[in-house]
Amino acid sequence: MEGPGADGRGMTGARKARRSIALSLLYALSCVVAAVVLVISGFSYFVVKDVDSIGSSHAIVSGPSIGPQNILLMGLESRRDWAGNILPNYILKALHAGNAQAVANGAGGNDTNTLILIHIFAGGKKAVGFSIPRDDWVNFADTVGPQQAGKIDQAYGVSLYYEEQKLKGQDPGLSQDQLAFQGNEAGRAAAVATVEQLTGVHIDHFAEVNLDGFYELARVLGGVEVCLNHPTSDVNSGANFPAGYQHLDPQQALAFVRQRDGLPNGDLDRTHRQQAFLDAVMQQLRTDGTLNDLTKVQALLSVARQYLITDAGWNLLNFASQMRTLTSANLVFRTLPIQGYETIDGQDANAVDPSAIQSIVHATFYPATRSAAPASVVGPGAKQPSPPVVIPSTGPQGGPVTAKNGIPCVN
Repeated sequence: MEGPGADGRGMTGARKARRSIALSLLYALSCVVAAVVLVISGFSYFVVKDVDSIGSSHAIVSGPSIGPQNILLMGLESRRDWAGNILPNYILKALHAGNAQAVANGAGGNDTNTLILIHIFAGGKKAVGFSIPRDDWVNFADTVGPQQAGKIDQAYGVSLYYEEQKLKGQDPGLSQDQLAFQGNEAGRAAAVATVEQLTGVHIDHFAEVNLDGFYELARVLGGVEVCLNHPTSDVNSGANFPAGYQHLDPQQALAFVRQRDGLPNGDLDRTHRQQAFLDAVMQQLRTDGTLNDLTKVQALLSVARQYLITDAGWNLLNFASQMRTLTSANLVFRTLPIQGYETIDGQDANAVDPSAIQSIVHATFYPATRSAAPASVVGPGAKQPSPPVVIPSTGPQGGPVTAKNGIPCVN
């Protein structure tokens, strides 16, 4: 089992296609990078029981499913399934995620390489999300072991590891799947509590997907369209893309959201890729007829039932009924600010100011009570990372790269 802190490198409810079918899309992300962050589910009234079967975690006390609410989307880096089994080698190879022997020796860990906190405004017509850079150095809010601080993506894995070690000591006869379930529950609780502590807002729901789940979701969707400012290549993630507008197959999509090596702004650029991926999926689902195709909807639900974890008290049907009027134009993504880059406990990390972050998040989520501050501001006098914006560049033939079909270009 991996040690603590291992750092491995959907909405508009479609229009009625038939009077008997009404589709809507709960599109909360979770594709994750290294794993990604795309949490998608679609459904029709013929498969209500399938939607009801999603959601199996009691790591948090669920909030309301209707009205304003805060949702945390998590993409887990783990090379194991939810029962603790190492993924087959052919899957690990496709995901550029090592091999079974390396995983058994601790490769990959259980970091949350994607963390996106989304606020749904009352009525469901508007939403805003903050990506949380995985390298932000924070105090952990809820861990079962001795480690009390680290990168925010480690909060999950640290608690998972120590919970499993504790349980092994208490009952050596526990099965692997029992250990994995309880370990993941501890990880989820720790990750949610740590994000709450950093941002100062309560989280009502979460949705989580692992590497294998993201790949399977992308496979059902048939890949995704993206736009890049520059050509890029990275051995660690398997990313190898030209500049410009292009279609990525499921394997490439995972590499796209996992890559941070070789990008001008590292992990900050990766958060923008995750956001661009979600924009692209929303655009694709709206235009390619997926939500009018019961077979495709059922395929999405099949993947969601197997790979998507949500809090058990989240009524997805009620939530989706509220979200039918949300469009991609009214879903805005931002990235939480950092103060600069530091080496802490031998790790390259982002220095952050929790009080500034809490002010920004509260002002953005609850604008009636506080004036908003720009989310890209960094502290005075700090080492200045490149701002998280699209940088003008040139395309493959020397001309400017432009976005198509409403999909933004990113690094």
